[in-house]
Amino acid sequence: MKKRIVIFASGSGTNAENIIKYFQRTQFAEVVRVLSNKKDAKVLDRAEKLGVNTVFFTKDELFSENGVLKILQEVSPDVIVLAGFLLKFPEIILKEFPNKVINIHPALLPKYGGKGMYGNFVHEAVVKKKDAETGITIHYVNENYDEGAIISQKKVTLSEKETPETVAEKIHKLEYEWFPRIIEEVLRNG
Repeated sequence: MKKRIVIFASGSGTNAENIIKYFQRTQFAEVVRVLSNKKDAKVLDRAEKLGVNTVFFTKDELFSENGVLKILQEVSPDVIVLAGFLLKFPEIILKEFPNKVINIHPALLPKYGGKGMYGNFVHEAVVKKKDAETGITIHYVNENYDEGAIISQKKVTLSEKETPETVAEKIHKLEYEWFPRIIEEVLRNG
């Protein structure tokens, strides 16, 4: 039986789309649901076009025992993937699915982590500090932003001429290449 993946996303969903397509080419696992807290998030359209069921939910439903938790209990995922999901993940779900919720962060944690540090905010901070390298961190989710155990980090070298846009490009390449592969590793080793 295929392993079951649920993705949470708040935005355009390019990482979610990449993950869905990656696992559609395998017999090992599949994305069975994509959930979003934004009704008009592009991720919902992308997932539906690829034949994946989608669910929109409110913030109240995210923290309710009868909302998102109930959906997850019915779906029974082997892993829950946060791919550009911007809300703090509720403890009610983390307790129900221990060590099954993973996130990707566009920096080498613990650098540039925490509340409000996502997307371009991270890339701007990296450029401002003139860091020689940056990368992605894939980690387990706990009750604090970006503090869960690190699963994998992948690095990229930066030049002194980087802009937030060029850093973002390099980060996206790392995300597309590595995020699905690390999800697969987590599922195989789980």
